[in-house]
Amino acid sequence: MNKILVSGLINIETTLKIDSFPIGYSPIHYPLYGINATVSGVAVNVGKALKCLGDEVNVISLIGKDIEGRNVVEVLEKENISAKYLNKGLDVTPQAIVLYDGDGRRQIYADLKDIQEKSYPEALFNEAVEGCSIVALCNINFSRPFLKKAREANKIVATDVHVLSDIHDTYNADFMRYANILFMSHEKITGSIEDFCKKVINEYDNDILVVGLGAEGALLYVKEDSFLGRFEAVKTREIVNTVGAGDALFASFIHFYNKTRDPYTSLRKAIIFASYKIGARGAAEGFINERDLDELYKNKYKCE
Repeated sequence: MNKILVSGLINIETTLKIDSFPIGYSPIHYPLYGINATVSGVAVNVGKALKCLGDEVNVISLIGKDIEGRNVVEVLEKENISAKYLNKGLDVTPQAIVLYDGDGRRQIYADLKDIQEKSYPEALFNEAVEGCSIVALCNINFSRPFLKKAREANKIVATDVHVLSDIHDTYNADFMRYANILFMSHEKITGSIEDFCKKVINEYDNDILVVGLGAEGALLYVKEDSFLGRFEAVKTREIVNTVGAGDALFASFIHFYNKTRDPYTSLRKAIIFASYKIGARGAAEGFINERDLDELYKNKYKCE
């Protein structure tokens, strides 16, 4: 199985458990063991998920020259993910705060610092992409120059544009245009999701489109089969925090598609993987290995 390259944001994520939304004012709270800080961001979330599933992963990103940047390197190396392709091109590492309640709902505050104005070294990308069959270029600006380059090198380009409401979204248009595998969330789509997907397909001609539907599962389009249909959600354990669910769905789909080229089974297994993941607090926590995932899959789809 070939390696997978992941390009995306890395940040320090602080999670805070609250009683409920909206938050009532009080000058001080004492949420004992309710605050947790971890290294996270799409690149870490996806990279750790793929590593847990058994993949060889090259993670590229921009981090700071600060103490948090050093923390990122240490954490990745503990996870046996090489920090070779992390570039310390920022003065300060990005940060995020995630508020979540007992129902798993979350509210995210992301401070990207100046990462959107910085570029990633092309020579380092060229080295990192060597031997990778799938290139996951997540929608951060420093990934943008590599979209066309990866397609021209006959790599499978995968991306997740997350929350989208307009198929002509200026920021995400490049990512959508070059993606063989395109992921997005349903959260800001108004009207029929199927109709929205058809508009995306007509505009960008992607090979595979997946829309995460949260508690309702996911919708899949496969160009080769002219298939458009929904896959139901699966509950594997109690929900703690839904942050990172989309990254987990994206990562596990890529893993199984890289092995099988079967988008249908890949999505069914990805839904199970994401369901298990949201039983943890942080976006980069709660992943299950492939052996245990296969057991859950067999129990769910006994007829297969």
